[in-house]
Amino acid sequence: MTEYGRGPGSEPWHPEDPLYGDQGWGGQQPAHGQDQYGGQQQPYLHDPYAQQPQQPQDPYAQQQPQDPYAQQQHYQQQPGYGVQQDPYAQQPQQPQQPQYDNGGWGTGQQPAAMPYDAQPAADPYGGGQTGYGETQDYYGTQEAYPPPQPPGRREAAPQQDPARTPDWDPEVQPEETHPFFTGADDNGDRDDNGDGKDDDYDDDPRESRRGSRGSRGGNERRGKGKKKSRSGCACLVVSLVLVGGLGGVSYFGYSYWKDKYGAAPDYAGSGSGSVEVEIPKGAFGSDIGNILKKKGVVKSVDAFVSAQSESPKGKSIQAGVYLLHEKMSAAEAVKMMVDPNSQNLLVIPEGSRNTAVYAMVDKKLSLKKGTTKGIATAKRSELGLPDWAVNGKDVKDPLEGFLYPAAYPVTKETKPETILKKMVERSNEEYKKLDLEGTAKKYKLDGPWQVLTVASLVQAEGLTHDDFRKMAEVVYNRLKPDNTVTNRKLEFDSAFNYLNNQSKIKISTKEIRTNPDPYNTYYHEGLPPGPISNPGDEALRATLSPTDNGWMFFISLDGKKTEFTKTAAEHEKLNDKFKEKHGLG
Repeated sequence: MTEYGRGPGSEPWHPEDPLYGDQGWGGQQPAHGQDQYGGQQQPYLHDPYAQQPQQPQDPYAQQQPQDPYAQQQHYQQQPGYGVQQDPYAQQPQQPQQPQYDNGGWGTGQQPAAMPYDAQPAADPYGGGQTGYGETQDYYGTQEAYPPPQPPGRREAAPQQDPARTPDWDPEVQPEETHPFFTGADDNGDRDDNGDGKDDDYDDDPRESRRGSRGSRGGNERRGKGKKKSRSGCACLVVSLVLVGGLGGVSYFGYSYWKDKYGAAPDYAGSGSGSVEVEIPKGAFGSDIGNILKKKGVVKSVDAFVSAQSESPKGKSIQAGVYLLHEKMSAAEAVKMMVDPNSQNLLVIPEGSRNTAVYAMVDKKLSLKKGTTKGIATAKRSELGLPDWAVNGKDVKDPLEGFLYPAAYPVTKETKPETILKKMVERSNEEYKKLDLEGTAKKYKLDGPWQVLTVASLVQAEGLTHDDFRKMAEVVYNRLKPDNTVTNRKLEFDSAFNYLNNQSKIKISTKEIRTNPDPYNTYYHEGLPPGPISNPGDEALRATLSPTDNGWMFFISLDGKKTEFTKTAAEHEKLNDKFKEKHGLG
């Protein structure tokens, strides 16, 4: 390796290179003043196309990429190779290149290389010798490549040989050649001083060889007015294009921003008129917005979704029917929908009896009194009651306990049978969540129907969640066969009130003890024929999970708090207080 980090490759081509002339092609140092290229003084010593000293080859043979650091095999001429076709025979003539003279770069012209006919390739090592002989000057024959040009004098050939190394200097940055940047006219000639003449024309001897372009000769000069006019037009056109492009980008950018981040179209104010809107179960914000937009309540879905997200109670909007206004702002629509008073709902309270439910439906739908009860009786089998529902002769209403307490959306067009069917469907959904069968077996009841009956009694007598669980225990304890305290009688006032369709606290002992109605638990043992109300979820779950503390009696002295006792003596003391307070004998 040399100090440049190279192997024994080609010679440094420039005389100012510190390694210039350090060895000849044959690996020997020439004597002082002796030309290592065979007698002619050549200032351009570096042949970029020559091979390694250890591997002389035909410079015109097809070359394969070689590793400059790999060990090379000596070239040997093989017998049997005939005349070779020169691959460059079809190429156009090489461009004219200046020749070497007097050890410098002259201006003389070297004739272009003649095309090659089919003939044996010349041996650059002296007539096909296989050994190393006297080196041949590769630049002294017509068959050779033209010598490299120094960077300042290079001129592009009409057709560049792809195998040649490009003539460019990596140290020199390329110049702009477009007329708009260089100030040149249409021919590429440059006018730097503004005199309308080509500043390079007279100085560069190559200009004398330029051919005509079109109908104009290479020596034609342009006037100042035409050049400046075209340059000005080019600037104007580019400016207009840039301004138009910026305008288009700004318009589309604004449209995108407005579409993406701008405020959604919305009405202002609280609107006017009245619109009834029904929101189905499971609807999301965008679904609700679409319904409101179709009804003319809000102007856009995005405005409603945005207002719903900004409202603290926006996510609490439930399924139902709402009475809203036309052309409301999205914020006002959300505000009304989170207010229960704006919903057009039929609300069934927990523990309501069917007679009360029928009356509420008639009132909500503006129907004649008794209409809904008549439809419930006539279309009972079409409402979807479960198989375990009992329709015995003693059952006052088979739908009792199946009009589940909840809020149901209604419109002016809703029919009574439609709303009744929704209530039964809701009760079936809720009861399927509970283990009514397992509870019946656990407490020795006759199926889910009696479990539902217990829940209705618990709902009617209890006041709180704790009351419900204790009340359920009281029912199960009194139903036990070994109950000798009440002899398996429940003695619930709520059941007596149900049979009379009343809600009294003051009931005389004579009246309650002598009424033989099947729902009178003071007169009959065990449970009444069926539920006496529509129990809610808490009462149902308390029936499935009662306390286990031995409660047998209960009484509420003020109607707000229920007192529970385990013995008859404790209960009689509380009962005396109750009679005294209400004036009962």
